[in-house]
Amino acid sequence: MEKLNATAASLLGFLLEAPLTGWDLVQKVDESVGYFWNVTRSQVYRELRALAEEGFTKEQAPGKRDRVLYEITPAGRVAFKEWLAEEPGSDLLRLPIVLRVFFGDHLEPSQLRHHVLKARVEHQTRLTQYEKIRAHKELAAEPFVQQTIDLGIAYERTFLAWLDQLPIKEGAARGSATRRPAAKKRAKR
Repeated sequence: MEKLNATAASLLGFLLEAPLTGWDLVQKVDESVGYFWNVTRSQVYRELRALAEEGFTKEQAPGKRDRVLYEITPAGRVAFKEWLAEEPGSDLLRLPIVLRVFFGDHLEPSQLRHHVLKARVEHQTRLTQYEKIRAHKELAAEPFVQQTIDLGIAYERTFLAWLDQLPIKEGAARGSATRRPAAKKRAKR
């Protein structure tokens, strides 16, 4: 592993407190950073193998149901600290619903409305989950986690407000007000 990637580094971060199985790591990611740092189960297991090969983790003897526990090594702690010190780079947002809205003039209004309503349910669910997490008293001892949750809450509220203001009406034809303006023609000289 030439340079620790963000997914591998996040797994090392979760292993700082206690050894975990691949399954445990998937759950930890989903319950905490999963909305802004998505990883698949296959990525987790692939990264765990690579981390073990690099000596950043070591496998403990299989436990219940032959699940393997992974433990961070001293080299893994160093690699994690080095990764944290690196510049994070630019953000990259991939918002499928925003792409659908951008090309909304090419969708049937009912289909676009369906997409928007489905996205609204998903974002409301996320907001509710963030608010439940935020209500936990032990979070007060973790100010950086608390601030991350606050960002999630603010993001979800803003996204819901954006969805709610979209000009989507049941059965209504798309009007010219929702069309992107055509490029202006150059004036003749």
